[in-house]
Amino acid sequence: MFEKLVGVALLVVGIYLLGQNIVVTTGFITSSQGDLLATVSILSLMLGAIALLFFRRETGNLGGILIAVGLVSVFLSGRIILKPTSLWYFFLSFASLASGLKLLGTRGLHF
Repeated sequence: MFEKLVGVALLVVGIYLLGQNIVVTTGFITSSQGDLLATVSILSLMLGAIALLFFRRETGNLGGILIAVGLVSVFLSGRIILKPTSLWYFFLSFASLASGLKLLGTRGLHF
């Protein structure tokens, strides 16, 4: 149980650190279509994450499909700006994210 809590903490820290350098802006498509696509992207990403994390057996591949739809609609609805970051910061955030996923999926980190 402790490993799962540490895994969730590392996963949240990794997502937070990676998310600090990603900015999503609108303006690629007209405002009415952009608003609709932005809403679709947010809802499908949220529902896809919930389906994958909590209802994997019941939903099957639906969570992955919803996440793919969300990512495509993010790219269609606007621009994604990646702010400059150091290699060390990226390594730290990605290692935290990967370690958290590994701890959630298995029992312990086996290198």
